[in-house]
Amino acid sequence: MMKPLTIDMNYMTGALQQMLDIPSPSGFTDQIVHWTGEALSDLGIEFELTRRGAIRADLPGKFTSPDRAIVAHLDTLGAMVKALKSNGRLELVPIGTWSSRFAEGARVTVFTDEHAHRGTILPLKASGHTFNKEIDSQPVEWAQVELRIDELVSRHEDLVRLGINVGDYVAVDPRPEFTPAGFVVARHLDNKAGAATILAAAKALVESGETLPVDCHLLFTITEEIGSGASAVLHKDVAELLSVDNGTVAPGQNSSERGITVAMKDSSGPFDYHLTHKILKLCAEHGLPHERDVFRYYYCDATSALEAGNDIRTALVCFGLDASHGHERVHLDSLKHLAELLTLYARSAPTFARDAEKLGNLEGFPTQITDNMREELDPDANTVTPMAMAEQER
Repeated sequence: MMKPLTIDMNYMTGALQQMLDIPSPSGFTDQIVHWTGEALSDLGIEFELTRRGAIRADLPGKFTSPDRAIVAHLDTLGAMVKALKSNGRLELVPIGTWSSRFAEGARVTVFTDEHAHRGTILPLKASGHTFNKEIDSQPVEWAQVELRIDELVSRHEDLVRLGINVGDYVAVDPRPEFTPAGFVVARHLDNKAGAATILAAAKALVESGETLPVDCHLLFTITEEIGSGASAVLHKDVAELLSVDNGTVAPGQNSSERGITVAMKDSSGPFDYHLTHKILKLCAEHGLPHERDVFRYYYCDATSALEAGNDIRTALVCFGLDASHGHERVHLDSLKHLAELLTLYARSAPTFARDAEKLGNLEGFPTQITDNMREELDPDANTVTPMAMAEQER
């Protein structure tokens, strides 16, 4: 019986630490692409880049189709300079969807055309000695924060002298901490923790020496936080796509902080019934702790792939993440179990062999559970077709 491969957790945590150290807000991802490409090369995995830098790596299998892909995104949340203010501060707009509540107090780097400057995002009313209780009544919105640059600046002209422009990128410090209890606390675990998990699973697969049943592509996208994600990296030949991202640990959710979360639906709609249930079966058969969850306010690489017109089966598997898009926390147990699942999925048979063809007839097309489980209870029961119903009516 197939078993999960052993995951090198030292490799995973080392990769995660290095990835967190590299600024990569959406649109400013070249450096993280270089690092990930070098990590893949170190593992002996061949890869290609799209024009903008999304990565498609290849783990060859016995057959080339129906091939599969596993995807995570390298880009993170961040901000951009909206205006140079008369007081020498910078007005900001967010990159990605996140609240200014979590921007307040953040240490950041501003990347100009030629230089980088350090600073802090502050509320407009930042001094308790000056504003007293007004500090607590400020609205929570991006118009109510500004960026203080750690340079000798006090007016618009000083900012111009430094070469700061509207449109400069602002990267937020991750400030990672690995705790004795097995937690990783940092910004941008969404989704560098997912990318590190894929790399650790890939390392286990390569070192196992096993031949995969079909080609498996490892995809690393660079624009998921702004919506386009995996829309342009599939090359139209992938039959099923497994997206790796965070499962929100919060009141009203069913996500597991120390196990795997299998998403049944997000804001775009349900994930593929058969691929999702295949993942659930792999978890159950191999004793991997897991939960099912539904996300109301969620968008992932799998969704962008479908919206781009790809006719593929999609599923979403998650590590448990507390305070997503804020002050995030993940437990290493969750990442370990998720990586183990990926080694099982990559070594499993295709969900459906007929998916090798883009179009086909009813032969081999799957069925879902029926309202009265008639097929399971009575294997000789006949399905009444529309034409047969018409004959009966006559």
